[in-house]
Amino acid sequence: MQNFFLKLGLPMDASAHGAKLDQLNVIIHWIMLVLFVFWAIFFVYILIRFRRSRNPKADYDGMTSHISTYGEVVIIVIEAVLLLGFSIPLWAVRVDDFPKGKDAFQVRVLAEQFVWNFHYSGADGKFGRTRPDLIDPTENQMGLDFDDPNARDDVYSGQLILPVDTNVVVRLSSKDVIHCFALPTMRVKQDVIPGSTIPQWFEARIVHKSQVACAQLCGVGHYKMAATFEVRSQADFSEWYQGKIDEALEAADERDEGW
Repeated sequence: MQNFFLKLGLPMDASAHGAKLDQLNVIIHWIMLVLFVFWAIFFVYILIRFRRSRNPKADYDGMTSHISTYGEVVIIVIEAVLLLGFSIPLWAVRVDDFPKGKDAFQVRVLAEQFVWNFHYSGADGKFGRTRPDLIDPTENQMGLDFDDPNARDDVYSGQLILPVDTNVVVRLSSKDVIHCFALPTMRVKQDVIPGSTIPQWFEARIVHKSQVACAQLCGVGHYKMAATFEVRSQADFSEWYQGKIDEALEAADERDEGW
């Protein structure tokens, strides 16, 4: 099934929920193909049936058959089935199953022209306080308030690295303009709106490397707004994460000593 979707041009599905989305995508495209063939045949029939040689004088009554009306009714029914039978239930499951609190690994994602910034809470599981006036493009990309004890072990990264088989909630915000957080292998795409924090969740089932992309035109450097996305085994992630926490604590000690 994975190879089937790849042949259709879809990227690898590494998420827990992606198979259902891909299935809906394929169903919609088959329906589109059927409708295209139907309307193409109908169009050719109209061209032949009402050609000039057969109808030299204009007839304002036109076609009296109700075949077009029947076709429109069928389309409405199909679209209702797609919406009520597939799309809304799939969306409802994602909303109802949204993990809360400690049921998920939390990451703050801050977008800016033309960079993705990732903020992890560290060993204590508590994010340090942030303030816009403390943002520094080289020293403090997230605007962390280092006077907050919860910020001591917070981790900053220019890469999104996550553990496999874990519910993950990313909390999306933007410094400047509208961006779009896109993880193709996770089947996740969400606009990032300035002044708002928007949560999205997913679970990676496959260890792999991919990319965080911006799917919203956000300026002249939009083409280069990408970051590495990597899903690691639990052991490899824990080793990387602990190393980053140790670096954060060492930097906090240096600040305390006035370096």
